[in-house]
Amino acid sequence: MSQIYIEYDFKVTPLQPGTEILIAELGYAGFESFVETEEGVTAYIQKEEWNAAILEDINILDSDEFKIEFTTSEIAQVNWNSEWEKNFDSIEVDEKCTVRAPFHPNKNFEYEIVIEPKMSFGTGHHETTFMMLQHILENDFEGKSVLDMGCGTAVLAILAEMRGASKLDAIDIDEWCFENSLENIERNHCKNISVFLGDSTLLSEKKYDVIIANINRNILLNDMEVYRKCLDLGGVLYLSGFYVEDLPIITETCNNLGFTFVENKEKNKWVAAKFKI
Repeated sequence: MSQIYIEYDFKVTPLQPGTEILIAELGYAGFESFVETEEGVTAYIQKEEWNAAILEDINILDSDEFKIEFTTSEIAQVNWNSEWEKNFDSIEVDEKCTVRAPFHPNKNFEYEIVIEPKMSFGTGHHETTFMMLQHILENDFEGKSVLDMGCGTAVLAILAEMRGASKLDAIDIDEWCFENSLENIERNHCKNISVFLGDSTLLSEKKYDVIIANINRNILLNDMEVYRKCLDLGGVLYLSGFYVEDLPIITETCNNLGFTFVENKEKNKWVAAKFKI
């Protein structure tokens, strides 16, 4: 029996930062998955976790700065894949890496990642995932221990292993992402990736050479001190999921914890930055 979800389709004006704020607040309220659209965001919550007052604590809905309209409907998890298959195109990253679905032909790139696109972030279509893939392609991962925080489909962890990482943890708070990551890791014949369901509280006593965190600004800022404790001297931190205007506060927070800014990429006002300790 498939799991029933409640779908909320939000139209947000102005689109940014309204959509980012809305996603963050919905996440705290229990919504599990989000798909950004041209007009806002579509959000999903399990029907058994839903209640009629679920939006009462979503403060942005009462803000005079934003106009937000929404409709709701019930969907079954099994309906999602057919929708992706109709709309999901393969992507190419710097002529070295392709991310494709099982129904796409093999393009014989140096790195070929096959992702079953379900209700999970991280297919490579979003600017942040694309830029993080670029960072992984451009930097040394040979023999490194790596954390993929907010792993989504685990596409970043998968490429990191393909690039030589020896021990990897992939963590996501979303159960769909957790299950999808397990499937994608097996599909791409990865041997060194462990997947965990949860948040930064799982990182106590953990140590890594590299941390990849593609989440959102508020969660990054909240968890930055935890990331610092997980990295020894020489460790590298890749951050994305935020906009150009957020880079100063991200950098300041990192600097206060002993990180040094190395470089950043920018694509359609989204940023992916590299820091070292």
